[in-house]
Amino acid sequence: MWKYGSNKGPAIIADQDSPVDDGDENPERGNWTNKTEYFLSMIGFAVGLGNIWRFPYVAFKNGGGAFLIPYFVMLFLCGIPLFFLENAIGQFCSQGPVNMWRAVPIMKGVGFAIVGVNTLLSIYYNVIIAYSLFYMFASFQSPLPWSKCYSWADSHCSERPKVANWTQENSTCPSSNMITVPVQSPSEQYWDRVALQRSSGLEETGPVVWHLALCLLLSSMIVAAALIRGIKSSGKVVYFTATFPYVVILILLIRGVTLEGAKEGIEFYIGSKSNLAKLTEGQVWKDAATQTFFSLSIAWGGVVTLASYSNFHNNMFLDSVAITLINHGTSVFAGFAIFSILGHMAHIYGKPVQEVVTEGFGLAFIAYPAALAKLPISPLWSILFFLMLFIVGLDTQFTILEVIVTCMTDAYPEVLKPKRAFLTIASSAIIFLLGLPCVTRAGIYWVTLIDQFTTSWMLLILALMEIIGFCYIYGGNCLIKDIEMMIGKKTFTFWLWWRVCWFFISPCIIVAILLWSLSTFVPPSYGIVQFPAWGLAMGWCMVAFVLLWIPVVAVYKLMKAEGNPWKRLKSLCSPSEKWHPYLDIHRGERYS
Repeated sequence: MWKYGSNKGPAIIADQDSPVDDGDENPERGNWTNKTEYFLSMIGFAVGLGNIWRFPYVAFKNGGGAFLIPYFVMLFLCGIPLFFLENAIGQFCSQGPVNMWRAVPIMKGVGFAIVGVNTLLSIYYNVIIAYSLFYMFASFQSPLPWSKCYSWADSHCSERPKVANWTQENSTCPSSNMITVPVQSPSEQYWDRVALQRSSGLEETGPVVWHLALCLLLSSMIVAAALIRGIKSSGKVVYFTATFPYVVILILLIRGVTLEGAKEGIEFYIGSKSNLAKLTEGQVWKDAATQTFFSLSIAWGGVVTLASYSNFHNNMFLDSVAITLINHGTSVFAGFAIFSILGHMAHIYGKPVQEVVTEGFGLAFIAYPAALAKLPISPLWSILFFLMLFIVGLDTQFTILEVIVTCMTDAYPEVLKPKRAFLTIASSAIIFLLGLPCVTRAGIYWVTLIDQFTTSWMLLILALMEIIGFCYIYGGNCLIKDIEMMIGKKTFTFWLWWRVCWFFISPCIIVAILLWSLSTFVPPSYGIVQFPAWGLAMGWCMVAFVLLWIPVVAVYKLMKAEGNPWKRLKSLCSPSEKWHPYLDIHRGERYS
């Protein structure tokens, strides 16, 4: 228990460990109905596609079980400190990623950049949800439509090639009197020829693939319906969407470990074949840090937005530790389910496990569906898997759209707050229209461009800007005092660790990864298909669309400020009059 007073309200006595109240502490802006809805929404946002389709592959290629050491080290050095930082900022000011920069007005452009990132991410995630919906609907067939080379396949489709060292891309027959021919599995041809109807390259746009467009429309409608009343409606949906994926992963794991070859798959993932020697390689530590950043969705603005609806005295520190640990644990847990079934696939094909392991679209829509097609009652397992992908993507999409809507309503609360439902529907409609190029025959190339240019080092820059803004310019001491207003006084030893992380360890790691990523940058491609120069230019335009807000807004504010250049700069690096807890009763003497 601790007590503080305010010149504008009565003294408050709050238990720092008490759960969020069921009623709205902030009726004007709204709060989570209860702590459970807040916690599940945070987990649903943090646990995304990267936990399912990227972590198992990254762990596999970086030493298996040995990779857990750098992975959890990076969690404690970067993941928890930055998640805690964003959580505290959002809860303190009860504002979204734009208005939180009232603390450092000159950096308000970072908030606009975060909104720009979320606009691009919303297009990307909406299309992936559409892919998952299409495959889920297609799974209501027996046998699964990609289990064999049916009428949609061409002459290069082979259900089980009888050649050595077969891969999905090509195969060389071992006999010297036989020629090399391209060979594709039924699941790969189904992905290319039926689901995507993929063209030869970005230059060949082709018509809209209507079954994907309809799935995209359905996805947009579901998201809009879930967010129609903001957190009051999405908070109810997450009871299902944040928990059901764990049920599916558990079911797939139980089924997977009973299959022949599952043991070999799990050993390659994280078992006896772990390679501790990998820990001496810098690439392993870089991959661990990168996976931690993107898995926790740091600098996406979602953590700040969800935290902004918490009660002022919610203990966001304990929440941050619990949510980040659950996120990393989910990654490990999902890997067992993935690799047990991939091990079975390798056993069926008579191939080493490493030859069937892939990540991203290749895992979700080619390798894993091919493995599921080999199981008894294959439609059931396929429906469960794609339902899980759909829900995991949906949870993240909820928060991405919430970031955009919250920033708009916070900017003009009197005008837009009463029209929140209309704003949500309009935003979903715009995101649907922007996503239509991604469901043409060249759509997968656009999705790949967004993925490569938006979810990479650009987010590292935004994370670095957050640290510079709140730890170096606003000041670590001020930040700590603000946090102590919410959760009570803490010891010097407690804050020493977070100071070291915020001021030195985390920014150094971000800069190292950023420089490494830029120095090793390779133009993206989709498989063997290279993007044209104008396509890569479009990717860099996405980067400019996001990052240019930072200098442009800074220059604009400097021009509008009064006084000499030094006075202007000093005033814009100091908190504005609007930087304080949302409610008067929480401001105390420091913000009275």
